[in-house]
Amino acid sequence: MTNNALNTVRPSLGVYLGSILFWMGFGLSTMIFSTFGWLILWPLDFRGRYRVMSQWSRFNIWWLKRCCGLDCEVSGLEHLPREGAAIVMAKHQSTWETLAIQRFIPPQVWVLKRELMRIPFFGWGMAIMHPIAIDRKAGKKSIDQLIAQGTDRLQRGLWVVIFPEGTRMPVGQQGRYKSGGAMLAVNTQSPIIPVAHNSGQYWPRRGFLIYPGKISMEFGPAIDPSGQTAEAVLEKTRAWIETRMQVLETPAPAMPTSDDRAKP
Repeated sequence: MTNNALNTVRPSLGVYLGSILFWMGFGLSTMIFSTFGWLILWPLDFRGRYRVMSQWSRFNIWWLKRCCGLDCEVSGLEHLPREGAAIVMAKHQSTWETLAIQRFIPPQVWVLKRELMRIPFFGWGMAIMHPIAIDRKAGKKSIDQLIAQGTDRLQRGLWVVIFPEGTRMPVGQQGRYKSGGAMLAVNTQSPIIPVAHNSGQYWPRRGFLIYPGKISMEFGPAIDPSGQTAEAVLEKTRAWIETRMQVLETPAPAMPTSDDRAKP
């Protein structure tokens, strides 16, 4: 049975109840941490804010396991540089990886769409964490924004997390890998750590229901940009991630079809 031919059955009552409980806790914790951070944490330096705000992701990963029975197994942590900051370029399939990566990477900032900063509560919390907020409508200027802000963060010892496809992709699909992260790596001579995982099999993109199981996430060997073009660095990153995705996307628990979701 292939990844694109999973059994399609109606989800159990436990899946519905667990998902409802998780989203309630997720929403409440987001409001609490964002409001608390916006009002109180400004006097702290970045690392002080990060220590507090990163507990939001830790709580939600724990809450996810309690409510939905969704856990993870991680490999490749030995590839993370012990000194200096690096760039993480990861597959993007669901909300899960935005939470989980924070557990394993030192103080970090995300590259994200500027529009996300306008979301009540979530955007407020993100604002104090110095994200690299990109105006995607700015064309080439958005690359300049990424390189300028990314260079600043890396020089401050902060890791930069990028989802090179730019949006969450369905299981088994590959988006166009954008060159911004590779250009940042070449300009700063910072290594890239590629990350592959199969979160979309258990937490589908834009999906409300979350299924029990164990997500596999793998950190790859550092890609050294020395003496390489941004195009070559991007291709090495893409090739490693997508090759590993073919291995990690093994058949997962059955998910409902669109027809099943429409049934009462």
